[in-house]
Formats: sequence, C-alpha cells, structure tokens
Amino acid sequence: MKTQAFLPLILLLAACGRPSAGPPMGEMPPAQVTLGVVEEKKLVEWEEFTGRVEPVETVELRPRVSGYITGVRFEAGSLVRKDEVLFTIDPRPFQTRLDGARAELARTEAAAKAARLEFDRVSSLLAAKAIAPEQAEARESAWHQAQAAQASAAADVRSAELQLSHCEVRAPISGRVGRALTTPGNYVTDGSTVLTTIVTAAPVHVYVDIDENSLLRLQELRREKKLYTNGQGRVPVELQLSNESGFGHRGHIESFDNRLNAATGSMVVRCEFANEKGELTPGLFARVRLPVTAEYPAMLLDEKAVLTDQANKYVLGVEEKDGQLVSAYKPVVIGPALEGRRIIRSGLKAGEKVIINGMARLPQPGLPVAPVQADAAKQVSAAGAQ
Repeated sequence: MKTQAFLPLILLLAACGRPSAGPPMGEMPPAQVTLGVVEEKKLVEWEEFTGRVEPVETVELRPRVSGYITGVRFEAGSLVRKDEVLFTIDPRPFQTRLDGARAELARTEAAAKAARLEFDRVSSLLAAKAIAPEQAEARESAWHQAQAAQASAAADVRSAELQLSHCEVRAPISGRVGRALTTPGNYVTDGSTVLTTIVTAAPVHVYVDIDENSLLRLQELRREKKLYTNGQGRVPVELQLSNESGFGHRGHIESFDNRLNAATGSMVVRCEFANEKGELTPGLFARVRLPVTAEYPAMLLDEKAVLTDQANKYVLGVEEKDGQLVSAYKPVVIGPALEGRRIIRSGLKAGEKVIINGMARLPQPGLPVAPVQADAAKQVSAAGAQ
C-alpha cells in the first residue's frame, strides 16, 4: 500500500529529469567557423638584411699652414656649408712675409726696367757700331736675368698670399661638423694636426651584407632582365630604423662590391638614400629590405588560416558532402608573410575559401561546419568569455 501511494510521486520526478529532445546520439552540431578567401595580387617579395649608415664623404680637416689657433667659428654637430670659415690661425707672420715678398717684387720690377733701358741704349750704340757686340750681349743677358728675378718675386708674392689665405681654415665640403679637437692658443702643424671632421648629411650610403643565395637570385633576375626596378631604372630598397614600425625610408641600390667575402659568405651592397630630413645619422644600424623576386601574381591568405601538422603546412578548406559543408585537409607550400597575410606557393587557387578560425576550436578534417560572419563570430566569442 505504501508503494502504491508513492508511485505517482516517483513518476513525476522521473518526468522532470528527462532530457529535452536534441540531436541523435553520436552526432555533433556543425562547428561555427569564419571563412577567408584566397586573393590573387601582383607583388614583389622582399628580404630583410642588416645595414649600417655611412656618409658619402668624410673629411678630416687639417691646417695647410702652421701657427697658433686664434678662433673656432662653429658649434659641434651643426651643419656647415662648403668654404665656410671654421678655424682661424694667427695671420701676422704670414702678412709680414707677404709684405716682404711684395717689396722684393717692387725691387725686381725696378731692376728689370733699368736693365731694359740699358739694353735699349746699347742696342742703338751697337747699330752705330759704337760698341763691341759682346757689350750688347752682356746687357741683353742682364735684362733677361732681371726679368727672371721679377717673375720669381711675383711667384713669391702669390705663395705668400696663398699661405695668408690658409690662415682661414674653411670647410672643403658641406655637411655636419664634429667637435673641435683643438682650441684657441694651441699650435697646429700643417698637414698633420686634425682640427675636426666633417661628414656629408645628404645623401647617405647604407652598406648591406647580403648572403650568397640572395646574391645569386639577384644576379639571375638581372640576367633575365626581370629585376624589379623603380621608374628610374634603379633597384629600390627600403629602410627601417630600430625605433620605427615600418620601412618608411626609400632609396636605391648604388653598387655591388667586386667580390664575395669567403670568410662570411656575403657581399657588400651599397645603397643610397636621399636623407632629406636628416634622420639617417652616420653610424646607425638599420633593417633594409631588398626585392628578391620579379613582380608576379601571388596567392595571399590570412596568416591565421595556416596550420602545422608535424613538418607540413596545411589549411582547412570547405567542400560539400552529402548536402552539407565539411572541413577538408589541404596541404600547402607557403612563402614569406606580408602584412598579416601569407604567400601561398602552391596548394590553393584564387577564390578558394578556407577556414580562418573556429568559435571554440578548429574542426577536424571531414567534420561539418557552419560558416558565420566575422562580426558575428566575435560577438559569440565575447559572450562565451563572459
């Protein structure tokens, strides 16, 4: 009797605990996935190398005359123009030599004039046969000697003027000047004492060591006349400093070295950059990109779609099977990354759809999938995270 009394209650509890209707046992609902499309785009592949910035010209400024420094007329690190006065040397000894040379020139000019008058006088006497020919020849010789002395004195004047002008030490090139290595009051020796250094600021050279394989690729492209060039027929290069996020500096390859370094297996390539803003300071290291392919139509895909299976790369495509979409395993050969996308060498065609990501996890090949929009996928993921 007690069992019969409790029977309705037991049946009621069993009915409340019964699971709701759902998919048959063993069947998984389609995995929600986001799809991406393989895009075909013409591009050039670039390879990165380390480079160092160097000036086009470097000058160690040395005096051309010896003397005491009387002035320094520049600030360290400033830009100077060609022929701008940077140092001054005491000019008084050189002015004295110039004055003496000019006085000697005046004396020789007077002596040459007197010798010429004497020669003219004896020439008329010789014509009248009033003197012997030997006397006329002696006067002519004296006149030529006086002319030579005058020419020598004139050369001494020019030399003294040149030495006096060298008392103003001028910049031989335009560029950025370093610190002064001597100060007023110090004695400097012509041709030996280094006063300062000057480097050109614009343009600049960037020296890049490229490996043997990259060099061979460039040479092959050059032979086949497929080497990527800009509108001026030059091979473009791009540069990035250590504090920059992109390759914003544009330049070109200026020259290749004449041999490969057997010790390092690399060759030096010299690139030239305009450096109009002066951001490329000589001595800096930078990342440099060089084109290593011709322009060609490449297959591009979102990098998140590329997966790794042991040593192989693959993507999950989609295909229709028994009236529904399922994931499909597709091996691919990949190239370098390009702004968040990956170059696909082989395995895919333009327009193919592949799985970029799943809502919870990527489905296994052959499992049913349900494509969703990227925005919807983000909303579902956010809701799951809450």
